[in-house]
Amino acid sequence: MFRSLTSALALFAATTALADPLPSWSATDTKSQILAFVETVTNPASDDYVTPSDRIAVFDNDGTLWGEQPVYFQFIFAIDRLKTMSEADPSILSTDVLKAAAAGDMETVLAGGHDALFEILDATHSGMNVDVFQQEVAEWLDAKQHPDTGLHYDQMTYQPMVELLRYLRDEGFKTYIVSGGGIHFMRVFAEEAYGIPPEQVLGTYTNTEYAIVDGEPVISKAPGIAFVDDKEGKPINIERTIGRRPIFAGGNSDGDFAMLEWTTAGKGARFGLLVHHTDGDREYANDRESPIGRLVDGLDKGPGMGWTIVDMKQDWQRIYTDQN
Repeated sequence: MFRSLTSALALFAATTALADPLPSWSATDTKSQILAFVETVTNPASDDYVTPSDRIAVFDNDGTLWGEQPVYFQFIFAIDRLKTMSEADPSILSTDVLKAAAAGDMETVLAGGHDALFEILDATHSGMNVDVFQQEVAEWLDAKQHPDTGLHYDQMTYQPMVELLRYLRDEGFKTYIVSGGGIHFMRVFAEEAYGIPPEQVLGTYTNTEYAIVDGEPVISKAPGIAFVDDKEGKPINIERTIGRRPIFAGGNSDGDFAMLEWTTAGKGARFGLLVHHTDGDREYANDRESPIGRLVDGLDKGPGMGWTIVDMKQDWQRIYTDQN
């Protein structure tokens, strides 16, 4: 994972009188490993010092920075929009997947996997002016609440991860979102929720078109998915868009495996982090069998690759940023 851990831990111990940058993290080995890593890569006297320009940290969003159960939040937005659209025009429900989604039959929809998800996204997002689409997302976030927590979806960011993002930036890191979620969807809330500006949000994106509509230039979401930012697509998109291999990567599912694998395979100090959803009381407990956020390879192979597995129940004192 990284060298000089013993020295870094000693340096960390010498600075415990300073304000805690991760107050919502329990005093476990996980927190110590994070602090020690950041100390070793930001200390000019360390053999593992990394210049600020190379301090790149990338994070998945769904299940890593905010919730993702019972289904991805963008999926819930799309289904809500599908129901509204079908009330105005029932003919839009032209397939079994779309009919099931509009009827709330999530078992059938989830059985269709990513193909079903993309079909629903295509039906509900295509043809929309990007600005109009993002306005609808903002209005939906303001109006809708999660069925289990009663919180607005953008209140379900994970406070420990928000603290981690802030801590990394305070120590000279540049933080990015690299998610399977839609890029135009995430850019609506990422800056306010995480302090990550739109240009540092990487995600799945649809085809887009430029046109003059009613005398105004617009960019619209065209039919079809142009790029899926998941699994092997994540390191590909990082290399293409950022142009630097990260030194810190965080995820929560096997969709993030390739991103962590590529990040931690680089030379010098590296950190791989996986959020393991173990808290069925305060949040959800899921991993190997879950259709959403499935985590198998990360649990089996991650520790042997030096990755840190966050036990949500043990390592986090607080879950949601805006919980009571």
